[in-house]
Formats: sequence, structure tokens, C-alpha cells
Amino acid sequence: MSPTPSTQAAIAQLQGNSLANLVQTEIERMILDGEIGPGEKLTEAALADPLGVSRGPVREAFRMLEEAGLVRTEKNRGVFVRDVPIEEALEIFEVRAAMDLYVGRKLAQTLRPTEVRELRQLADAMDRSAKAGNAPDYHRINLQFHDRLLALAGNAKLVATYRKLIKELSLFRRKNLTDEAMTVSAREHRQIVKAIAAGDAEAAGLAMYQHVMNSRERTLRNHEKSKIPA
Repeated sequence: MSPTPSTQAAIAQLQGNSLANLVQTEIERMILDGEIGPGEKLTEAALADPLGVSRGPVREAFRMLEEAGLVRTEKNRGVFVRDVPIEEALEIFEVRAAMDLYVGRKLAQTLRPTEVRELRQLADAMDRSAKAGNAPDYHRINLQFHDRLLALAGNAKLVATYRKLIKELSLFRRKNLTDEAMTVSAREHRQIVKAIAAGDAEAAGLAMYQHVMNSRERTLRNHEKSKIPA
């Protein structure tokens, strides 16, 4: 038996979409890890060759990355990694804080001991990374911690929106990871887990809200310092 032309076309489209998703994931990783910096131009040819794909999946990946807020397309100029303005970043922090207030309250009322233990292990791992001054590890575990909080909240729409905001803030968050900031942030994560474990909805929500607003304040301070002539 042979598949019909329509089936063959559907399979080809599925394979193309899957490949584009893989390419999108890899380019996104390079952007979030800082391998490709804000404002840098992306070209299909330069990415297709090392990834071992044709230009089609790269082109589709660019479209998905633009929807995710990580790149922008300029007419007659090409595709560039977004450089999020400080004003927009501060607004994103405020939206995140409001969402985290809800997440903290909900988790304090719903989490099981095994789930609290999982969060505590992540907080402990961040504490060790902070004490070792290992910013890349801290950043990775921090993302894992917050993503796990979202998953446990059980709201798919919130997860999708929140993840998009997190990606847009990636550059600013990496700049915030000084030794002092990591120590403060690690302490805040322990306070979040403590409030959730105690089942104190108000304290958990406030701890998560304040954690994000403190990060917003650090981002603003770092930005203002960067404008001061050396």
C-alpha cells in the first residue's frame, strides 16, 4: 500500500514543523545563554550550515522566535535579536510580580509535602551555586525553580504567558547575577519555600511578589549605573 498524496504532504509538513521546532529551540538557547547578543543580526545561511538544515526550517524558526518576543524583523534589513528597552523590562517585572502573587497564594494552599521537598532541593542547589559564585548554574537552577512553581500551579495559560515574559527578561536577569545579588536572591527563594510549606497563602504570595520587585529594583539600579561615565 502507498500513502495518498495528501497523506505524504501532511507527513512532509509535520517533519518540516518538527525540524523548525528543533532549530527554534537551539537558536533560542543561544540567545538566552548570551551566545548571540541583543541587536545582533541573524541570517538563514549562517545558522542553517552549522545546524545541518536547509534555510526553510531556519526561516520558520525566525517566525516562531518573533512570536516569542526574542527577535524582530526589520523590512529590507533582516532579523535581529531584540534589545528590550529598560522601560519595557520594568513593566514586565511588574506583570510578573502580579502573576507570582497569585502563584504563591495558590501553591501554599495546594502543594503536597513531596512537591515542597522538590522545591526545597532546588532552593538548596541555588544556595550552593550562590556560595560558589557560579552564576551560570544559579541562572539555570533559578529558571528551573520558577518554571516548576508555574507547572505546579496548574494553569496552562499562565504558564505560556509567564514563560514568554521570562525569555524577554533573560538579558537583564543575567546582568543582575552578581555574588551579592545571588546571595540575596537565594535567601528570598528559601523564604518562598518556607511560606509555601507552612501553608501561609498571604506570606507565600507576598514573598514571591517581593522577590520579583526586588529583581526589578536591581535591574533599574544596574541600568542607571551603566549610564554613568567611567
